[in-house]
Amino acid sequence: MIQTGHRPLRLLFVEGNTREHREEHVAGYGATPAEAYAAEIAAIAPGIVSDICLPADEGANLPDAAGLESYDGIFLTGSALHIYKIEPAVTRQIELMRAIYASGTPSFGSCWGIQMGAVAAGGTVTANPNGREVGFARRIAPTEIGRGHALLAGRPAAFDAPAIHLDSVALPPHGTTILASNAISQVQAAEIKHNGGTFWGVQYHPEWPMASTARCWTPSAASRSCAISSTVASSRMRANAAGREAG
Repeated sequence: MIQTGHRPLRLLFVEGNTREHREEHVAGYGATPAEAYAAEIAAIAPGIVSDICLPADEGANLPDAAGLESYDGIFLTGSALHIYKIEPAVTRQIELMRAIYASGTPSFGSCWGIQMGAVAAGGTVTANPNGREVGFARRIAPTEIGRGHALLAGRPAAFDAPAIHLDSVALPPHGTTILASNAISQVQAAEIKHNGGTFWGVQYHPEWPMASTARCWTPSAASRSCAISSTVASSRMRANAAGREAG
């Protein structure tokens, strides 16, 4: 469990989108993905100190190794980008995720987040040959290990969850424990241990309110795979990830 004494949690929110996609998100939802994410975490843990970084932007001010180590947790939002389309907005995020692993600070992400966690550790993400999951990912089933993992505590033998994505983890990296799968995506939830760090991630969006889920059914939303970010990473991750003790 993360222990912080009487000080508030200090958290970093890594925005996965370019400026253009952030502006689209603000127009549709009133906030950038990272801003919405931080607000949801603040509702769970009032008084948090939150920072946002923008690695998709050229020249962005990104935390160094010491800066990453100073956080109690790091959260990765969703993104409209495709991780296999190599461009600076993508490669900067991969390098940052590698640095996050090296920092030892526990991290969590959904959709783009789990894809980033996988690729930065040596895995492969592709367009899913089974097609998109839009609206809901159906009949997600925890694996035998997943049934006993804190990330999926309290989940039934099969459950549905909000989702919108085309891409998925095709080849998990070494150090991955798959925690849940369904007929569309073999990696619906996973823990990845790499280079001293621990990442928890899900391909679905446990944080979405129903209004956001309903928008996934519109053609414009379906065409922007994962454009709506993760806005809350699960309080279970905060409470249990990595056994990290921060003074």
